[in-house]
Amino acid sequence: MRVPFRLIGGVLIATLLTQITACGSIFYPDRRGQIDGKIDPAIAVLDAVGLLFYIIPGLIAFAVDFATGAIYYAPGETAQVAPEKLKEAIGADGKVDNLKLQTILERETGRSLPLDDPRLIQHKGSAQQLAMFGLQPAA
Repeated sequence: MRVPFRLIGGVLIATLLTQITACGSIFYPDRRGQIDGKIDPAIAVLDAVGLLFYIIPGLIAFAVDFATGAIYYAPGETAQVAPEKLKEAIGADGKVDNLKLQTILERETGRSLPLDDPRLIQHKGSAQQLAMFGLQPAA
C-alpha cells in the first residue's frame, strides 16, 4: 500500500518541478517586458518539454513566456542615458514629450524605440522622482 503513495508523490513532485523549470520568466526575470526579438531556443525547449508531458502546463508556460517577453533573447548590450539629457524631454508641467524623448534616445543609444507602440505601458512618476528633476507634479 505504500508503493502507490510513493508513486503518486513522485509524479506530483515531477509535475511541480516541470512547472517551475518550464518557464523562462523564472530563469530570466530581467527579460520581462520585451515586445519582440529572437526566440531563445533553450527556453522554447524547456517549454516544449512541459508541452510533451503535460499539455496544459506546457501551454501555460508558452503563454506566460510570450506574454511577458521572457522567451526572447535579451539585447546584447545595455544602453543607459544620463538623466540630465532626458530632462530635455520633460516639459515645464512635468509631462513627457514622447517625440523629444524618442529623438534623445535615438541620438544617445543609436536605436529607434517605438514609443508610439500601443503595447507600451507608461507609468507616471512619483512626487519624489519629479522632485529629483526639480519639477512640480502636475495637478
